[in-house]
Amino acid sequence: MRFLRRGRAIPVSYRVPILVALLMVAISAVISERVLDRLSRTQESFLDGLAGSYLDGLTAAVLPAVLRGDVWEVFDALDRSQKSYQALSPIEAVVTGEDGRVLAATDPNRIPSFSDLPDAYASRYDASAVTLDRNSDTGFAHRDLVYQGQKVGAIHAAFDASHIFAERREILVTLLVTNGVLAAIFALGGFLLVRRMIEPMRVLEDHMRAAANGIAEPIPSRDFPSRGGEVASLFRGYNALVHAERERANFAMQLAEEEKLASLGRLASGMAHEINNPLGGLFNAIDTLKTHGRTPGVRDTSISLIERGLQGIREVVEAALATYRPERSGRPLSADDLEDVRILMKPELRRRRQRLDWQVDWPAGFVATIPGGPVRQAVLNLLLNASAATPEAGAIGLGIERTPDQLKISVTDEGPGMPRDSIAMLCDDDPGPAVRAGRGLGLWMVRRMVDACGGKATVEAGPSVGSIVTLVLPIREEAQHERSHAA
Repeated sequence: MRFLRRGRAIPVSYRVPILVALLMVAISAVISERVLDRLSRTQESFLDGLAGSYLDGLTAAVLPAVLRGDVWEVFDALDRSQKSYQALSPIEAVVTGEDGRVLAATDPNRIPSFSDLPDAYASRYDASAVTLDRNSDTGFAHRDLVYQGQKVGAIHAAFDASHIFAERREILVTLLVTNGVLAAIFALGGFLLVRRMIEPMRVLEDHMRAAANGIAEPIPSRDFPSRGGEVASLFRGYNALVHAERERANFAMQLAEEEKLASLGRLASGMAHEINNPLGGLFNAIDTLKTHGRTPGVRDTSISLIERGLQGIREVVEAALATYRPERSGRPLSADDLEDVRILMKPELRRRRQRLDWQVDWPAGFVATIPGGPVRQAVLNLLLNASAATPEAGAIGLGIERTPDQLKISVTDEGPGMPRDSIAMLCDDDPGPAVRAGRGLGLWMVRRMVDACGGKATVEAGPSVGSIVTLVLPIREEAQHERSHAA
């Protein structure tokens, strides 16, 4: 399995030529084996025929002498056969009588007449007509001498077979060299051909890998195949996908910004009343100071009224700036962020004559290690949506519960229920279709915050009417005095 995994890790431009080379080697081995097998059978058949002719001639020459027991005539027949069958390259011939003892041999010094035949002669033959010994490059054959159905002797012969084995080795080397050269040529050709074929795929792979890392760039026209075809169509399709994704992202960002500005506009109209009311009191206090400023009681009362009015205006302005100013510090969520949301919702609630059920369990001395700006904006978007869905004089709710490892935010309304597309944007694994529909961009910002924090969003129906949107965000709490001690 490890070998297979390593093999799959090899690039295709190298893997295919290697497979081609291995295939060529396998084919070469099979072809070489069949050629050598056919050559062996042809050589053995030729040698069998030649040895048969030699033994037939030798049998006719020595049989009368064996019957008479004439040793010298047998020697003479053996000498004549050595000269007549040079094509067979006979090395040795031994003729035995009916009793199995040697009558004559081509080398009488080594095997004298009337001696016992060595045991090795009986064990060197197999079932075939001629037995070849590769170690000694020698062929062996024997023939029984039969007269009137009775065995009267035998002929044992040995031949030089070195030329047969040399021919086989020469053919084997030729096959190996030829097939090796062919395998190398085909492997190189396969490498170049496959590399050229998959080069466009490598270009597409590089761009897709870059797109997966967030850098989606169209394929330049210079990388398009000159002949067009399927690869060019594939490149054009990828470029069309990149352009469409860019347009979608730009459109989504534009809509998100417009949604944010729309929310700001809705709050601005209420904030104008929230600021104008204390401004009227401030002007009255100033007029009072101009007229009765020398009276100590009137002066103190007017100054106190001015301080309270300016403090209220400052709270509204700071909350608006904190909410709609880009968040760069990455500071954690704190009780001040939640209080900003409460202040910003007051004008909208007063305009629609609604009430906010505020159930927040968040001591002022604690912070959560999740980004304060995005969470604050997400809670404000959910509350604005809840206020828009709830009829006038109704009620919306915000509940926040903390545990040692998570923060649970719940927003309730008394509306007709959240649309399916909005629920899909918050809860589905793929919110893309709902985002592309261009609806609920404020909810899309909420979904982005939840995903960035590694949390989860759910939407449930209310007890009687409306919906309950719940965000569960993982946190790690630290007490303010612990952070101060660590500092």
